[in-house]
Amino acid sequence: MRRNTRVSRLIMAFGLVGLFGLSASAARTQDRVVSNPRVLGEVTEGEAVSLKTKQNFFTAAPGAKTPDTELYLKVVYTEGKIYNPATQTEDRVRLRSYNGTDVSPSTPYVAPTLEAAPGDTVRIELDNQLPADPSCAGSHHTAENAPHCFNGTNLHSHGLWVSPTGNSDNVLLSINPGDKFGYEYNIPRDHPAGTFWYHTHRHGSTALQVSSGMAGALIVRGSRLPTATVNGDLETLLVQNGKPVPEQVLLFQQIQYGCLDKNGHIKVKTVTKPNGQVEVVAWVCDPTDVGVIESYDDGSALGTGFGPGSWKESGRYTSINGQVLATLNATAGQLARWRLIHGGVRDTIIVEFRRMAPAGAQALNTAAPQDGEAYKAAYCTGDPVPVYVVAHDGLTAAQAQRKTQIVLQPAYRNDLLVVFPTEGNYCMLNAAVTAGGSVSAEVKETSVLGKVVVAKGQDVDDIPAFVTAQLVAAAKARMPAAIRQAVVDDLQDGLKLTRFTAHADVGDAEIANEPVQKVQFNIDVSAQPLKFEVGSQDHAPRPYQADRMDRTLILGRAQEWRLQSQFANHPFHIHVNPFQIVAILDPNGKDVSAVNAVDDAGGGAPDPNYPGLKGVWKDTIWVKGSGYTIIFRTRYQRYIGAYVLHCHILDHEDQGMMQNVQIVLPGATTGNTP
Repeated sequence: MRRNTRVSRLIMAFGLVGLFGLSASAARTQDRVVSNPRVLGEVTEGEAVSLKTKQNFFTAAPGAKTPDTELYLKVVYTEGKIYNPATQTEDRVRLRSYNGTDVSPSTPYVAPTLEAAPGDTVRIELDNQLPADPSCAGSHHTAENAPHCFNGTNLHSHGLWVSPTGNSDNVLLSINPGDKFGYEYNIPRDHPAGTFWYHTHRHGSTALQVSSGMAGALIVRGSRLPTATVNGDLETLLVQNGKPVPEQVLLFQQIQYGCLDKNGHIKVKTVTKPNGQVEVVAWVCDPTDVGVIESYDDGSALGTGFGPGSWKESGRYTSINGQVLATLNATAGQLARWRLIHGGVRDTIIVEFRRMAPAGAQALNTAAPQDGEAYKAAYCTGDPVPVYVVAHDGLTAAQAQRKTQIVLQPAYRNDLLVVFPTEGNYCMLNAAVTAGGSVSAEVKETSVLGKVVVAKGQDVDDIPAFVTAQLVAAAKARMPAAIRQAVVDDLQDGLKLTRFTAHADVGDAEIANEPVQKVQFNIDVSAQPLKFEVGSQDHAPRPYQADRMDRTLILGRAQEWRLQSQFANHPFHIHVNPFQIVAILDPNGKDVSAVNAVDDAGGGAPDPNYPGLKGVWKDTIWVKGSGYTIIFRTRYQRYIGAYVLHCHILDHEDQGMMQNVQIVLPGATTGNTP
């Protein structure tokens, strides 16, 4: 009620035009249309074309061998522009980035998409052309859990099931300025097709570089039809009128640049409260300024800096494929696959679509983040549009789930089946979130991500029935005769996708007599500087130490894990092997992971983070503070070697919220060490 009253007062006080600052210049502002990021290798003359492209993957023979892919990524400073709705102009910025001929010059802070197929070998030459950085010298840093080595880098293939050692997905390397390194990912023939991503992962510089845009989509494309004994790839079912459904890759980022004054402090806009306290409300850039993200020490005179707590006060916007207040295109009645990737650090994103009132498109050009609730009340007047979640973190779900809000915590991915019912404009909102569901651990109100412009097509009165009918028709046309009816029966029984999942459930027998692995996240607020820590069943929480092995796991085993946070909220991520959610217990011991569960232990509005996650396979999971417990099971398969688990609020990881993990052969006590 308080929020609605506040919205009403804003509208009455300013009127719709005054509230959102409409002007002639706003009306002339062009839409910032989102397109799929370019595919690395697809447009570079003389380099291998990316394999299994959208044109040929659909008809490729199952299991067909393809040549190796050789790709090139250079890391450089790149000058570009980012739209700022507060001024209706583009701010000039200079940021570290992956760059080259495969990067769009209009959105240079969106890395190109990597594409591959199961069985491929992907070779990537990483060329660090950043200037020399004295803090990268040597194998250790005097304060390894302080942000440092901002020009050192490496490459992490987030979610891929590949080796963590040598020149594969080895994040324990530092590719320093002036160095080149050849990564080689041998993707198994039985690797799941799905939505993954890649980003820099050099301890000390991870957050700063990802906040600069050093992240991109990594798509494994499959064409394997299911058989009576082996599950297939979801792509083979996603067909409409005999053609693959349209696909949209959406990379969400928080690029938190600042412009500095003559003293090296971030320029800010402030307001003075009635009690005399001065509060930062936004960061500002003058026309001659160039925005940067150079270190975590470039605070303003009021103490604000580039850390995670300043995302709200910075006034920056979550972008989609490099576009701020973006415009996406769709056609009414056309089924589409949208691959959503949270490739940022700062923001909890809850995607919601609603029909937009006619004046909403113009007002969108100047909608500030803090105006989201008022904008929604004024212009986003329709009911939420339902979508279907068909994959989590790149792994096809056993059953599609109907949702009106899609939760994306840092590093999450969700694949959606989307169909808009009629032509017109639709709001794309970042819905309000509870304190327990938020990166900032504070209640966050609605903000605006952009709009979807839906062209005239086929009107759809019943979206659930339409989606079911489309998939059933595809199954009847494409599935092998031996399993065709089983697939159809599954789809008609609540859109089950059991013939397209990658992993069998981890049963009780697999974990019998195996000890439980425990993880405790903690921030020691009594220490100066703060200590970011991870504990286990063997020791209390402690900061990361590069030459210490925290966990040793046995190849071929399966175990149950229990995650908790002693202070604040943290997204847990572990490399190499994914995990299956068994239960999520609230502080009262109630399991809130079932499809119809209601998570309201914190009081106030229910939190959408956990309902529907029971049985789901993931590689990243949100861990609430205040007494929640995440229970999952996982298998240690195929690969030995050292890798890491960590909080995916990446500045927490840079400051020590990370552990070394190793998988060893049965009977061994050590493997490769960091």
